Amino acid sequence: MRVAVVIPSYRVTHQILGVLKLIGPEVERVYVVDDACPERTGDWVETHCTDHRVRVLRHAHNLGVGGAVMTGYRSALAENMDVVVKVDGDGQMDPRLIPRYLAPIKRGQADYTKGNRFYDLEHIRRMPVHRIIGNAMLSIMSKLSTGYWQLFDTTNGFTALHTKLIPSLGLQKVSQRYFFETDLLFRLNILRAVVVDIPMHAQYGNEQSHLVAHRVWPEFLFKHLRNFLKRIFYSYFLRDMTVASLLLMAGTLLLGFGTAFGAYHWISGIASGLPTPVGTIMLAALPTLIGIQMLLAFLSFDVANVPNRPLHLDLPDPAVE
Repeated sequence: MRVAVVIPSYRVTHQILGVLKLIGPEVERVYVVDDACPERTGDWVETHCTDHRVRVLRHAHNLGVGGAVMTGYRSALAENMDVVVKVDGDGQMDPRLIPRYLAPIKRGQADYTKGNRFYDLEHIRRMPVHRIIGNAMLSIMSKLSTGYWQLFDTTNGFTALHTKLIPSLGLQKVSQRYFFETDLLFRLNILRAVVVDIPMHAQYGNEQSHLVAHRVWPEFLFKHLRNFLKRIFYSYFLRDMTVASLLLMAGTLLLGFGTAFGAYHWISGIASGLPTPVGTIMLAALPTLIGIQMLLAFLSFDVANVPNRPLHLDLPDPAVE
């Protein structure tokens, strides 16, 4: 199996050489993507790194981490690599763990593997509190939007992907900035790809995060909602119709009717000062309760509807885009 590593590089001049030194012999090619870095990371690597496997790719304009990874994916596909691993250049991820990420793909058990920093409770305490809270909230939203309910730490950027899936992902549509990892999971679910979590420990030092929480939360909320609606439509109405589709439609209609009907008569009762008849109350309560039960049944189906057969086993060798 031919393995490539892509390292998106932006303001990581002080850490990237240390990351490159830790990449093991299982890797055939390393793409360092200089994402219009003001520190000229690409020049720094070419000057100080003697590893013959390293290739520096440059962007004329900053595209963000997703755009840099997409460039690496395309290069790996062009060189007929089998798996492409994404590692950050800031030293938080240990490249010596790469064989762990490759193992499930080599065994035919996964199409995509990603890190999870929340397996070991002892090491969670070393993570900054604001990162714990932020990642937990983002992971909950990601479960809804991606459909991978068994995964956690969905914004983790230590990943490995079988290159057979790349032509089907629509790289030009994948979010290019901080929403990249979650958006990729959404698109993998649409393809019905198998994704596996890999336990890992992050190494936090003096690196600076370029993600500003209060600026990205509105964007993240909107994109999670958009992907959730698209996933539901693609999976339960466009590609297939199941009992879950009927449960979702009936549950939504009943809950909407019961809520609207009850709210109308509640407001009318307050305005008139007259008690609401029991029959009217029941006519609002029953559809609401039945609608909630149906939506919970749909949610239970969705949680269980996780892809379980790796897609790359049935795909032909990819052609270069």
